[in-house]
Amino acid sequence: MNSVPRTYNYDTRQMAEFEIEQIISNERDYIFICGDSLEVLKIIPDETVHCVITSPPYWALREYDVAEDSNVIGNETDFSDYVKKLTLIFNEIQRILTKEGSLWLNLGDKYHNKELLGLPWRVALSLMDNGWILRNDVIWDQMKGTQSSKDRLRDVYEHLFHFVKRKNYYYAHNEIRIAPIKKPKVYNGEVVSATGVSGKKYRQQIKESNFLSEEEKKTANQALDDILQEISDGKLVDFRMTIRGEQRAFHSDNTKISGRAKELDIRGFYFIKMGANGHLPSDIWRIAPEDTWRKDAHYAVFPEELLINPIKATCPDNGIILDPFSGTGSTIVTALKLNRRGIGIDLSEHYTDLAKQRIKQVSRPLF
Repeated sequence: MNSVPRTYNYDTRQMAEFEIEQIISNERDYIFICGDSLEVLKIIPDETVHCVITSPPYWALREYDVAEDSNVIGNETDFSDYVKKLTLIFNEIQRILTKEGSLWLNLGDKYHNKELLGLPWRVALSLMDNGWILRNDVIWDQMKGTQSSKDRLRDVYEHLFHFVKRKNYYYAHNEIRIAPIKKPKVYNGEVVSATGVSGKKYRQQIKESNFLSEEEKKTANQALDDILQEISDGKLVDFRMTIRGEQRAFHSDNTKISGRAKELDIRGFYFIKMGANGHLPSDIWRIAPEDTWRKDAHYAVFPEELLINPIKATCPDNGIILDPFSGTGSTIVTALKLNRRGIGIDLSEHYTDLAKQRIKQVSRPLF
């Protein structure tokens, strides 16, 4: 493929500005802009994008379908320049992201001269040094990988970092909760949690405790009654109780660093509850890479399954999602299916055209 990116001249800049304004004013659902990400980002107004999900080209890994003199991310001679370029781009993204917005950044690592460079973390730390707050490091287990070396293990995972601009940000946790498989039951008139916890053991431990005062025992029994009532009312499906002197705090007994340990010290007990609406996903996601749109088109296609939770959790309904390295358009396609708007930017005219063809097949909303 010998496609060359369109020249980002005065006319195309005006058109990009016009199309971006259409997205912001809710006149269009999506746009794809062929051009240099940093230059295009500079024309997007402050705090107008709700969520950014992207996977930049990996350093020194592939030759991308652009002109030889293009400012392609990933073609740097030194990987430190790669980190600097990405930092500049994400500084610009920090400007255009709403105060409650999120950035999801997928990066793979690279071996160079027999050494694993730790590039995802080099980029992540650089972003943190520039004001980003890292909320999660999701491990994307791709469940398959290649074995190109006989003196190290196969690499089958990549990082998906979740960054925010401030501590209070948009997060619709109920949209991504995993519904419980088991439900509470009633045996002989007694309510029992989804895993068979009736509270009898805890009641006995409270009664026989040498570590709780009589007042604390009374409070603990009442709290246990309240928990069992919540299960009976369908508000909870399961729980665990930690009692001073019987069980340890989950992570640490140090009251200076553990809120649970402090609660145990002050009250004498605490509960871990599982709500009836389920639990949040873990930070390990087992998702196979995309195959449909990678044949003869693109070597690093986002699987749509990887995008669903970030979009549902961190972009409001009809919000704007941006991918500054949009490739064949997976992020924007999934955004439309989930009733969001999308802006895709890519340096390759070939990939941009593929994305436009692909999005014509989208029927929204799907999920």
